[in-house]
Amino acid sequence: MNRKPSLSFWQIWNMCFGFLGIQFAFALQNANVSRIFQTLGASVADIPMLWIAAPLTGLIVQPLIGYASDRTWGKLGRRRPYFLAGAVLATLGLLWMPNSGVLWIAALLLWVMDASINVSMEPFRAFVGDQLPTAQRPLGYAMQSFFIGLGAVVASLLPYLLAHLGVSNVAGPGGVPATVRDAFYIGAAVLLCSVLWTVLSTREYPPDQLHEFDDAVKTEPVDMERATARKHGLVWLACGVVGIWLVHAYRLEHELYLLTGGFVAFGLAQLWLSVAQGGGMFVQVMTDVHTMPPAMRRLALVQFFSWFAMFAMWIYTTAGVAQVHFGSSDPQSEAYNNGANWVGVLFAAYNGFAAVAALVIPLMVRRWGLRISHLVNLWLGGAGLVSFLLIRNPDWLLLPMAGVGFAWASILSLPYALLSDNLPAEKMGVYMGIFNFFVVIPQLLAASVLGMLLRVFFHGQPIYALLLGGASLLVAGLSVLRVKEPVPAGMLSRLG
Repeated sequence: MNRKPSLSFWQIWNMCFGFLGIQFAFALQNANVSRIFQTLGASVADIPMLWIAAPLTGLIVQPLIGYASDRTWGKLGRRRPYFLAGAVLATLGLLWMPNSGVLWIAALLLWVMDASINVSMEPFRAFVGDQLPTAQRPLGYAMQSFFIGLGAVVASLLPYLLAHLGVSNVAGPGGVPATVRDAFYIGAAVLLCSVLWTVLSTREYPPDQLHEFDDAVKTEPVDMERATARKHGLVWLACGVVGIWLVHAYRLEHELYLLTGGFVAFGLAQLWLSVAQGGGMFVQVMTDVHTMPPAMRRLALVQFFSWFAMFAMWIYTTAGVAQVHFGSSDPQSEAYNNGANWVGVLFAAYNGFAAVAALVIPLMVRRWGLRISHLVNLWLGGAGLVSFLLIRNPDWLLLPMAGVGFAWASILSLPYALLSDNLPAEKMGVYMGIFNFFVVIPQLLAASVLGMLLRVFFHGQPIYALLLGGASLLVAGLSVLRVKEPVPAGMLSRLG
């Protein structure tokens, strides 16, 4: 067995630099797509369904890209072809999105853009596991969190900064403000250039060499219990069919068809797995889902509630802050657009705090361990989101963004630190993609039910979505206590 060489600081910097552009694009999308949708005529009630493209594409794309990248080797290596292909497609989406002109084209472009970002982003998580020895993996994920924070700060601030430079911040009906359009153009250039930097400045280990390193987790044969898959499939299918009937019979929100349809699709997939022969991509991915490592199962609930909260914030902060703190729900008004720009500043602030938190979190882990550190950070974020209902001066909204920033940095690093040492090298990509299920499913749920919850319990007021998000982060923090803590000495030495 060979020891995997440690990399220098600048080698780790180069291999993570592409995340700067990926997060730049992702932050532009999060902070401005709801604004674009409303500018093109969407109501607040329509926004969750229009956003559904983002998590749905992640659910489908990331496991398949992970599976494919595990089995790829060529001139550009194993993961880098996917970095580059996704970046090129996402760049084209960024250039087109602010010029879409009509709502359905903007919704379609969100689908294309998010799928492309996922093609680039998913292999980056596996890239750290491939390239770094166990002792350096926390540093690699912390470096990714740093670039995530840095890219998101600049991207979220762009419309605000452009407006202060004299670029028009108001557009007529059916148009997108020039501040948003120019920000997307800048984002396209940053995305492509930063990913190219990583592609051209890094190298990858051939698969045979990768499997010979002494930190490689070996794949243990696991019997796929067809009877269990069949039983689970029938349960999911029955729940989905009953749910569809209830939505139809009681004329519930059409968004719930997405949730119940997902139950049906997963049930059918499990039933297919129980009878399928051979080893095609779909069968292999579903088998890995069915036999995923225990560590991944224990982290599922934590991820579920964490990402439900973040998606609620991304969807509804613009509408909520514009209405409550700037006094307008009209996307064509100056007050609404000033509020939307201020949300860009708030999003930049929480990402800036996240970059700082990436440096502080290892010290927290050294003192308190992974579980308590993650719990504390999630609760800081929950308190921050709840406080939006109590603060009326928009300037003071910067304060709760500190808590959200710590939660965000923790969400992006500590679950992966818990997970990566438990994954076999030959399945690092597909398992990281499957882990994304627990990121995507709560987003699908949020898009399906948040609109109904706001209408039924909160008179359709979007600011209360942040209350629900804050409560979800508090539950996520409690759920961390169910996760088994790794051996403290080994983990703390790596984080030190």
